Amino acid sequence: MANEVQDLPAALQMQQLLAGFEVSQALYVVAELGVATALLDGPRSVEDLAETTNADSDALGRIIRFLTPLGVFRSAEGGVEITDLGRTLADGPADSVRGLARYWMETHYSPFSGLLHTARTGETGATKVLGKPFFDWVGESSHLSELQNSAMAGGGRVARADLLDAYQLPEGQTIADIGGADGALLAELLAKAPERKGIVFDLPNVVAKATETLAAAGVDKRATVVAGDFFVDNVPAADVYVMSVVLHDWDNATATRVLKNIAGVATAGTRLVLVEMVLPEGDRPHFTKMVDLTMLALLGGRERSETEWRGLLTESGFALDRIVSGSGLLSVIEATLN
Repeated sequence: MANEVQDLPAALQMQQLLAGFEVSQALYVVAELGVATALLDGPRSVEDLAETTNADSDALGRIIRFLTPLGVFRSAEGGVEITDLGRTLADGPADSVRGLARYWMETHYSPFSGLLHTARTGETGATKVLGKPFFDWVGESSHLSELQNSAMAGGGRVARADLLDAYQLPEGQTIADIGGADGALLAELLAKAPERKGIVFDLPNVVAKATETLAAAGVDKRATVVAGDFFVDNVPAADVYVMSVVLHDWDNATATRVLKNIAGVATAGTRLVLVEMVLPEGDRPHFTKMVDLTMLALLGGRERSETEWRGLLTESGFALDRIVSGSGLLSVIEATLN
């Protein structure tokens, strides 16, 4: 498909790029209706799919036809079947991003209509379009808050890939996951370290399901759920602080404020583990550059290069020790409080 696009005249290539919003909306329909999930057991006719997913068969068939050349579906005896790529929009597969697809389209799409405003003023498109900061808007809806938790947990697992398989946390009895949402990451870390205890710390509406998550993983006896705001409340005392895909949400001044809040509670030698993307230098394509644009439009945050991470940590009183990468998008950035 990529070669076919490159063979087109420049104006047609640009038209295909401009139609990207149609692709994202069509994928959202597949995710929201559960089309990919309905195809996990094998090929089905479009009519059968439409009945199962409560959709109009003509409309659904045309959406499937549109997405088939992109590798999401393929024709099969008896109708249509899902590809390995399309399976990622289904419930069940370990690499599912269905939650992410639903969350992005229900929360990101509208704010991106304000990107021109962002380019002209520096103000986020979310604030312009929604009338308030993005997370404030999400937090007003239990539905969107649940979508966000699901998307962050599922999307985080996919982005981490094998990063944590062989990785060992720095020594320390108590792990505090700051901005830990539903506790999924802490549950994974505690399962690998049966001798340790943990704390999940996040906003009340965000951390609401953490107790259930930790209990389901069998680590609730060693974990505590604490509700709070890391901008205004003291974070819990711990030996190792973990923050997974949190600081990229904020500009440098705000991220420094969060890190200094941790530094104000911790003692010299306390370890900090950031699970974040590290922006590569140069012009080569990289998914992190797309995420950086998302941060610009929605939150005013940013992705950072190794040099930028080192500078941020130094400004906040930490020394960057090492960066560990896996096969996925995220890396572990280890630091020590001076």
